[in-house]
Amino acid sequence: MLKTSLTLCILVLLAVPQYSMCQAIGVQDSVALKTAPAVNWDTAVIKRQPVYRMFFIPAVMIAYGAVSLSSDGLQDWNEGVKEEIWTEHPHKQLHIDNYLQWSPAVAVYGLNLLGIKGKNNFRDRTIIYGMSTLIMGSAVFGLKKLTGEWRPDGSNRFSFPSGHTATAFAAAEFLRKEYQDVSPWYGIAGYAAAAATGYLRMYNNKHWLSDVVAGAGIGILSTDVAYRLYPAVKRWLFSREKKSSTMVMPFYQGGAAGLALVHHF
Repeated sequence: MLKTSLTLCILVLLAVPQYSMCQAIGVQDSVALKTAPAVNWDTAVIKRQPVYRMFFIPAVMIAYGAVSLSSDGLQDWNEGVKEEIWTEHPHKQLHIDNYLQWSPAVAVYGLNLLGIKGKNNFRDRTIIYGMSTLIMGSAVFGLKKLTGEWRPDGSNRFSFPSGHTATAFAAAEFLRKEYQDVSPWYGIAGYAAAAATGYLRMYNNKHWLSDVVAGAGIGILSTDVAYRLYPAVKRWLFSREKKSSTMVMPFYQGGAAGLALVHHF
């Protein structure tokens, strides 16, 4: 039970929202807007932090997973965790992880429907989450094809990294980012759901511990990158928007009278 207990401790550490861990090393979020319920990306003051500090924690998680692919010691640890969770205690698989992975993102929109406003309006947060999902999905599926790691149950060679876990942690970081100025408990709840998703992937014998840790890092990193890039992306997408104007003028020409409609795009 020792390895299982340590595994649970690792997942608990992953469930601690990233802002708490960043504060421990003196790092603040790259966007600090605590005076307004919603971000105006056109006038927001972006506080840039060194990239290596902002991405340190998820990068360590990804590195752990990558090293495990060729480390006999970490692979033995993976096997030991599998034995304690699955081999020694075979059980029926649970499929709640297929839905739990999306719950933090669903919570963002649910809270807004309840009138609890987050950092961004509907358009901005949807584009940000879409960017995060695109970055995360590209990284996950690319690495799965590149590494070809066998799943613990031997079903296929798409084990590394865990896509469910990456999705869950990307959504948890999305929830944390949107509601960190409202209450830290929203982020904590999101990360708890993400950690539960990661554990269920091992409980169902679908992933190794290293797959889950790497997936968590990819998910967090994808959302952080999306938030960092969004101000530039928004300027690129919407910089050509111009205020339109319409004028209605009477005219008389060739014995005919009427109204002329002029619209400037």
